[in-house]
Amino acid sequence: MVQLAPYQYSVVIGLLLSDGWLTFASKTNKNARLGFKQQIGHASYVLFVFNILSHYCSSSPRVTTGIRVGDRYYALQFFTRAMPCLTELRSLFYPNGVKKIPYNIYNMLTPVSLAHMIMGDGSVSRHGLILCTDSYSIEDTIRLINVLIIKYRLECILRAHRQNQYRIYIKQCSMASLLNIVSPFMHSSMLYKLKSSLSNPSNRNKIEVTDINTNEKTSYDSINEAARALNILQAVISKYFSRNQTKPYKGRYTFKKI
Repeated sequence: MVQLAPYQYSVVIGLLLSDGWLTFASKTNKNARLGFKQQIGHASYVLFVFNILSHYCSSSPRVTTGIRVGDRYYALQFFTRAMPCLTELRSLFYPNGVKKIPYNIYNMLTPVSLAHMIMGDGSVSRHGLILCTDSYSIEDTIRLINVLIIKYRLECILRAHRQNQYRIYIKQCSMASLLNIVSPFMHSSMLYKLKSSLSNPSNRNKIEVTDINTNEKTSYDSINEAARALNILQAVISKYFSRNQTKPYKGRYTFKKI
């Protein structure tokens, strides 16, 4: 029986969480195969993934075309062989024929898996990163966001995209930590999804807090981080800046953007 090596297994999990899918080549085929496709502009990433999984493939990636919102697009796609180990994964991801987040995703989501999920479904935000989990139910999305918060200590929230569609927003204050976790496993063409918000000075919200009583100054990477450390509502600090106040908050703290 063919089994996926640990690294390749993690890659497959990441692909399935994003744009990968498991299907049967025909009605008579008893085992599932993995399919993966990206727009032609991301061809270098598709080839990167194919090189990792080529041992399990019988043919090279090929160009496909289709119509989206009235416009023709081109993509690069490949399939693996049909294998029992992929059939097992299909029973976890498609228990009722519809893709969902497996119940044991806590153990399945490794840094490698998270890297490929970001490369496939990550969307650049002005402050942080958005994971486009639109196709999952809110229960599945909550299951996934809990893993990001508990296992990887990332600050995340759910955002409603459309009716009954939710996305995961990873906050700016967690981007440096996320970069350390996943960047060793990412293709260079996809690093912009992580680094763009870090390298843009306008997206930085570092502030300096002065304790009037002790004259001690402490810097924080964001208003949110300062609010948690000082046990102050984030809205209070934001209002402090919006009104250009100079008086100490409750006679003790002053805030300054740096």
